[in-house]
Amino acid sequence: MGGHWGRHMGPPGGAPRVAGGLPAGCRWVAGGLIVIADGPRYKNPMRTLHHLWLSPFCRKVRLVLQEKRLEFQMKTEAVWERDEKFLALNPAGEVPVLVEADGTALSGSDAICEFLDEVNGEPSLYGRQAMARAEARRLVYWFDHKFHAEVTVNLVDEKIMKRFLGLGEPASKTIRAGHANIHHHLDYIAYLADRRKWLAGDEMSMADLAAAAHLSCVDYLGDVPWDQHTAAKDWYARVKSRPSFRPLLDDHIPGAAPAKHYGNLDF
Repeated sequence: MGGHWGRHMGPPGGAPRVAGGLPAGCRWVAGGLIVIADGPRYKNPMRTLHHLWLSPFCRKVRLVLQEKRLEFQMKTEAVWERDEKFLALNPAGEVPVLVEADGTALSGSDAICEFLDEVNGEPSLYGRQAMARAEARRLVYWFDHKFHAEVTVNLVDEKIMKRFLGLGEPASKTIRAGHANIHHHLDYIAYLADRRKWLAGDEMSMADLAAAAHLSCVDYLGDVPWDQHTAAKDWYARVKSRPSFRPLLDDHIPGAAPAKHYGNLDF
């Protein structure tokens, strides 16, 4: 595929290079990029999330915004078109990108989520103690990297992105690998949920939101074998029933209808 849905999609070469490195007003931070507001062209009366519907990284940010009860609007970004206005916000040409009302743009789901958690207070989504925060971040990394590479890319990218980009028919071998790999991850979720109230500890955290964001993309296609993993299903039902999750369940991508059970809380 040459990249991941919502992370590295687009033709080789990336964003246009500029002399001396990044454009003026840009600086890298841990896990992402910040573009400092530069005049009225970036300003918008409401916080805006540039996203793709089945990007788990964008969905993760949406869940955090909802958990924090922050108002925002969304703009679907066809990142493969390499729009110059979007590249000015994030030269990497990837979503998610969150543009604050003052025009400041943040990119990279980790950077965005940690920013939102730090500046908006309760509820804390990373934990209050150092060990709890470390465990939450460890599991976020697990789902954003291992689950994504072994499951999301093999199922969501293969079935959806190929069709939207006209890259040919899905490869059956790749899809079979995704179907095989997901059992391991559902077993791991069950293992964690059996020993803790939530995946990372006693409180719902970014670990739960990251895991649920990825699973929601796969579940949209109907490719999660819930009937074989009841413990993981029970955990997912708890996350799915949160008010923050409702907007995700209302998603309906033109030309790619969700599985019949996708929006049901009792599934």
